[in-house]
Amino acid sequence: MIEILIELFSAIGRMFLNPLLYIAIFMSIFLGYVRVKRERKHFNIRILWGWSEFAGLIKEGVWLALIISVITLLFGLTQSVELLFFVTAFSILGLVLYQFHLLSPIILFALSMAAIILMNILNWSFQLLGLTIQGVNVLEGTAVTCALVAGLLLMAESRLMKKYGLYYASPIIEKSKRGLHGVAFFTKKIWLLPIFFVIPGQAIDAYFPWWPQFSLNHQQFTLILFPAIIGFQQKTRRSLPLNVYPKLSRAIFILGELVLIGGLVGYFYPIVAVVTVLVGAFLRLIISYIYKVRERRDVYAVSARPNGVMIAAVLPNSPAEKMGLQAGEVIRKVNGMEVHNELELYKALQINAAHCKLEVLNHQNELRLTQHVVHSKDHYRIGLLVVE
Repeated sequence: MIEILIELFSAIGRMFLNPLLYIAIFMSIFLGYVRVKRERKHFNIRILWGWSEFAGLIKEGVWLALIISVITLLFGLTQSVELLFFVTAFSILGLVLYQFHLLSPIILFALSMAAIILMNILNWSFQLLGLTIQGVNVLEGTAVTCALVAGLLLMAESRLMKKYGLYYASPIIEKSKRGLHGVAFFTKKIWLLPIFFVIPGQAIDAYFPWWPQFSLNHQQFTLILFPAIIGFQQKTRRSLPLNVYPKLSRAIFILGELVLIGGLVGYFYPIVAVVTVLVGAFLRLIISYIYKVRERRDVYAVSARPNGVMIAAVLPNSPAEKMGLQAGEVIRKVNGMEVHNELELYKALQINAAHCKLEVLNHQNELRLTQHVVHSKDHYRIGLLVVE
């Protein structure tokens, strides 16, 4: 038992030797900086705190990482060192290229598996920092564990996207082909999931006959805490993020379930696991492409309206947020006064500086009334960013 505890702490230490951890931390800080700079350019104010991306890097996905770690340790989903090496390399490449479409887990695992298959065919190997990387026959277990973990991570990607994607959707003012102002929403975010993986080693013997279930033909094992990266990148114009992201999330979750099933079937027919991972990566790219093309049209869900002031964004913890106002809704009246632009909105708010009453047209084109007490420390426009 003491040996296992020592190995557990050693596994945690191994994560801090992985350069991917530090590149991900730097990139999360950089994402916050770029977003704040963009928001100040378009609206002269930041919407989220500049360190929000860094603060949520690990915190937002830690519960998913814990669930996946329990599954990988309980069933002994042994990963080859070569696979994790290439997952690290391709993750770093995606971060450096700033192409977060490549940071979906199924794409990272597919590229990594393809790399070790190619090395195995070419009988090629190399050494890096004392580590020998060589080709692997993925039919001897690697493909199965790769598919199972990729499926679990796809489902985690779906949950993170659904829960936090809208939170990081940042508005951008654009000009349509007709010269009118419209608002697009852009989300670019990474999450780091520290997951315990079982790899071949010398530290832990297989104490129980049923563990590990997927051993890659080894009798001794070690643990590693691996910083798995999940990236998300999406821009919407013709639809609001609150309508797009749940649908996108559901499509990815279903794909994750299919990949997981393919991995289980691959336990009996390994070639199925290989095909599942490669086809799964292709389908994930297709999903991204479909949603990207849909939103390319020069039609804006959020644009200037003649019947009121269109909300582009709502500042967190503001009176506007507490009133339940959302991007894409139209403010018709403020304190009984009709408003058609930002200046009229500001003047109407001054009619009653301590209390505001709004008449709002929601996403279903239904009129609703809302009101809230305004305090002296609140934003002078009650936390509303509008387009005109």
